[in-house]
Amino acid sequence: MSSLHPVQHQAPRIDRVIAPSTIDDALTALSDHGPRARPIAGGTDLLLELERNAEHDVQVLVDLSRIHDARSITIEAGSVTLGMGVTHADVIASDELAERALPLVQACLEIGSPQLRNRATVAGNLVTASPANDTISALMALDASVTLTSLEGSRTIRLVDFYDGFRSSVLSQAELLTSITIPALGRNQRGVFVKLGNRSAQAISVVHAAMAVTFDDDDPTRVADISVALGSVAPTVVTVDGLHAIARGQTIREAAPAVAAASAASVTPIDDIRASADYRADTIAVLVERGLNSIADGTERDRLPTTPPLLRVRGEYAPPRHATDVEEGDRVSCIINGERHTATSAASATLLDWLRDQHGLTGTKEGCAEGECGACTIHLDGEAVLSCLVPAASAEGCDLTTVEGLGTGDSLDPVQASFAQTGGVQCGFCTPGFIMSASMLLAECPHPDRSHIAQGLAGNLCRCTGYYSIIEAVRETSRIGDDQ
Repeated sequence: MSSLHPVQHQAPRIDRVIAPSTIDDALTALSDHGPRARPIAGGTDLLLELERNAEHDVQVLVDLSRIHDARSITIEAGSVTLGMGVTHADVIASDELAERALPLVQACLEIGSPQLRNRATVAGNLVTASPANDTISALMALDASVTLTSLEGSRTIRLVDFYDGFRSSVLSQAELLTSITIPALGRNQRGVFVKLGNRSAQAISVVHAAMAVTFDDDDPTRVADISVALGSVAPTVVTVDGLHAIARGQTIREAAPAVAAASAASVTPIDDIRASADYRADTIAVLVERGLNSIADGTERDRLPTTPPLLRVRGEYAPPRHATDVEEGDRVSCIINGERHTATSAASATLLDWLRDQHGLTGTKEGCAEGECGACTIHLDGEAVLSCLVPAASAEGCDLTTVEGLGTGDSLDPVQASFAQTGGVQCGFCTPGFIMSASMLLAECPHPDRSHIAQGLAGNLCRCTGYYSIIEAVRETSRIGDDQ
């Protein structure tokens, strides 16, 4: 019998999910269980790696989502500090961060979909260590540092020193990345993040670049210093050396061609399924020059939406839940569609499978099981999330809504009625996910324009290509209150 391909082997079974309320308790759990344990925050990377059998010996997950103050963002004394649980949506929602760390906000907006950004954390994006991860280049260009904490103490290192190889970092098994510190952009500094992907949303970078420029205090039209970080072009995200000497004393527009050329010359691009090495080599200079010219023109913020849809109800965030320790046979209790439900088998299951198999709520669909299609979208504590990328044990004590919970009795929810009226329902498989995303979008923004609708539904795919009628369904729902 021929050997199985690694992805054909059964994924490891998770026997226990520990969700402590303090960093010390999380570190103790990691220490107690050693190599069998992995920390999990949003889970949008780790759950896929487990499913693909990339983590062979993992049996225990240490869920960091219940740690108090993990989602704190502190801005003071010229610096920004992000807690270990800050999500990409949290960053996007901060108007102050758009002023102090624009490249990071732009990078967060490029990651995945609104539903994924509600769960995925910035710290997790750094720890995954993929050279395609957008926030790494943004934070490197801003000269961010990270604090790594173990039971023995903490150490703080610059992010440029954090990576030691492809998808590899200096973080040890006994440590957690507990905070990220960013020097805030000052009055004489500006930055931008630019990306080339094969799709307008949910696209892994072909090439991305982040830039930060410091202008001369005596002549604010002249460059005093400049940093450029490049992603998806090498085994790790890289910063470009020697730019200070190239750009100092020039205007941005004067320096842009030479800086772009030096950036392209600084790497030997990788060659993969998304693009050839030659294409990347040509593209690097174009992206960098365009990014610098946008700073020269003062247009670096133009592509940042004024109010990007987050698919969550602003301000209605659940407080940190109590600590939990769930083994496979333990019962997990939560509110689903307004009623309390309890079931076992939560440690080893995703929330998608647990809802379908243990509660019979089959309206939520599995389209891809990789966070790409949006068919499994549900509402979790006031946020739209992808249930295929949430551990079921995380639902303990939470408030969930599935598509079955939108209507009342035999009456359809207005969104559901509009989908039926406009022909937004075609084969119907993707429809529950679209309806859940649309209902949260309308709760957040009752009268979205076409652009907001497109952004809000960017995480949902329709294989029948029925987007026109789906968009019209959302627009029709938004008009219902006006007609009454």
